[in-house]
Amino acid sequence: MLYKSEFLSPLGKVLLLSDDEYVLGVWFEDQKYYGAKYNLNEASTRKVKPLKLAEAWLKSFFNKEVPAVEEVPLKPEVTVFRKNVLTKLEQIPYGRVASYKDIAQMLDTDSQTGSFARAVGGAVGHNPISIIIPCHRVIGSNGSLTGYAGGIERKIALLNLEGINHLQVADYRIKKILEY
Repeated sequence: MLYKSEFLSPLGKVLLLSDDEYVLGVWFEDQKYYGAKYNLNEASTRKVKPLKLAEAWLKSFFNKEVPAVEEVPLKPEVTVFRKNVLTKLEQIPYGRVASYKDIAQMLDTDSQTGSFARAVGGAVGHNPISIIIPCHRVIGSNGSLTGYAGGIERKIALLNLEGINHLQVADYRIKKILEY
């Protein structure tokens, strides 16, 4: 059975979706790929433990605390490749950024082509558990802010919330966060 709840964030309504054990989705109400493949009309509004944990996590996050991803049981229903990408996103520390190219290199150290980074970009863009799995921390390899399924304004706001001045993200090339 699926369960859903709404969380009112400073950046708009967020839909949370879970089963009895895991959070399956976290989307801003007007986000690209909202609801993914789920029939949201069939989900119950009963507050089960995963939803309560996700709401507590989001409240903590928006209060500028640093909740750990591990505090919420997550189960993104995605392909193996996308799951690998999401696992790498979870490793980007709060207040830090990484590029699509960095993530591609973390997954495949032999990859020197942009096509693999583009595949990573597709996986990041389809992240069904936004905010908690921090796809907003991913930037272009030149330090540019790139698309965000929740909207670029929200990406900027989320980065600012974490103390990352989006105007200084271009310094990323100089202050490389993830070392290989």
